[in-house]
Amino acid sequence: MPGSRVTLPNVITVVRIAACPVIFFLAIAPGIGLRLWAFGLFVAAALSDIWDGYLARRYDLITDMGKLLDPIADKLLLVATFVPFYLISHRASDADLIPWWGAMPIWVIVVIFGRELFITLFRGYAVRCGVVIPAGASGKRKTLFQLVFAGSLLLWYPLRAIAEDRAWNGTLWSFWAQLHGGWVAVTLAIAIVLTVYSMMDYLWSYRSVAGIRN
Repeated sequence: MPGSRVTLPNVITVVRIAACPVIFFLAIAPGIGLRLWAFGLFVAAALSDIWDGYLARRYDLITDMGKLLDPIADKLLLVATFVPFYLISHRASDADLIPWWGAMPIWVIVVIFGRELFITLFRGYAVRCGVVIPAGASGKRKTLFQLVFAGSLLLWYPLRAIAEDRAWNGTLWSFWAQLHGGWVAVTLAIAIVLTVYSMMDYLWSYRSVAGIRN
């Protein structure tokens, strides 16, 4: 049956799920090489999300298993990056701070994961009301900026460590550090705004389910 087939997109999704705990522990590892591996593995995992979705649509391999596993993989990848970022940025070293933000505020974690929990529960309630809520454009944009921020910060940490070890203090590194650090800070801000906006967008789009009147 289509809903129970083992397909290539589903295999890719399972591999992405398996990679999440590895990314988690590589991200919080002290070694520069391990942190670079965390970045590389994260990029591969993020790209695999695009790849398995393309394969499923292109070759009509969409299954019930895939619909279940794909959002689980997305949320685990979020946990595998944002939780380490919170832990790392609260260490004693200034090198572990997030550019412009410093130590990641707890409210950022609450907003990011609170939204995911709320929308998951809202989708479950909608299903019981006979309404299926698919991924919307605002949710996809939110995910994109969360991934861009996560990848940028995963690369920032080892690059900064390399710069300190090799005493990079020239104009080129200073320019790159300002550019890269600013990008990290701005993408986090955009991700937070889109996280809140996407939740409100889902609620408004399905206000009849939420019991909201015009």
